[in-house]
Amino acid sequence: MTIADNVKAVREKIAEAAALAGRDPKEITLVAAAKTHDARAVREAIAAGVDAVGENRVQEMLQKKAQGAYEGAPLHYIGHVQTNKIRHLVGACDLIESVGSKTQLELIGKRACALGLTQDVLIEVNIGREPGKAGVLAEELDELCARAAEISGVRVMGLMAIPPFVENPADSRPYFESMYQLFVDMRAKKYDNIFMHFLSMGMSDTFAEAVKAGANMVRVGTAIFGARSYGQLA
Repeated sequence: MTIADNVKAVREKIAEAAALAGRDPKEITLVAAAKTHDARAVREAIAAGVDAVGENRVQEMLQKKAQGAYEGAPLHYIGHVQTNKIRHLVGACDLIESVGSKTQLELIGKRACALGLTQDVLIEVNIGREPGKAGVLAEELDELCARAAEISGVRVMGLMAIPPFVENPADSRPYFESMYQLFVDMRAKKYDNIFMHFLSMGMSDTFAEAVKAGANMVRVGTAIFGARSYGQLA
């Protein structure tokens, strides 16, 4: 199976899940999670029609960006946001999906203002309440969004979540449904500078369940690229 074949198969599964939920599959943004996969593979995925490319590591992202890997598609950062790497992220990618604290928002805003731009972000929610995992708790989301609305240089475009690992993909559904309810509730708040356009959740094993529950952005790696390769990027 080629990357193009895999993208087609993922699109078909998205369409099936969307149909079951009475949704239009065209409203689902497919992000190719490219961690450890080289620039050539990324270019193949873009040529096959993915909507965006997501990277987990700043250094890897910058290396592949220098190689022209992302030409023709928006670039998302989907990994853990380290405060000392924010200066490399802001302006280098179109969307930072994994912002989970006031400190991160403030640093992103400060850097964006220094560069004379506005950085789009998603707020990551720790929907499974897992100790040590990144993201804001559900009950703290309202307060964080209220603060985000006051920060220049940052534009919140929606929410993102990585639910706890489950053996059966269907078991992830309650987490996705809880996230969708948070998404709807936050959209109703109508804060300045907060635009609940995207709900990013679901990966290779669970994206169909996420789409059924209301996700309009999914991050798919293995189902597109195959198993991760930790060899030399080229």
